[in-house]
Amino acid sequence: MGSMSDKISGKANEVAGQAKQSVGDATDNRSMEAKGAAQEAKGDAQQAKGHAKDAVKNVVDRA
Repeated sequence: MGSMSDKISGKANEVAGQAKQSVGDATDNRSMEAKGAAQEAKGDAQQAKGHAKDAVKNVVDRA
């Protein structure tokens, strides 16, 4: 995956995770809240990976 793909997938997972957490909270479903938190964390990690790829590319481009 390219950096843009990582960032887009990451944002999608982050938003979906937040939605799951909200639904879980509203329905008092702790399992869904936990799954949402995990998905949000996965999204954050994917976005960080995309940013890291950009940083490496910038360093390589300057060299």
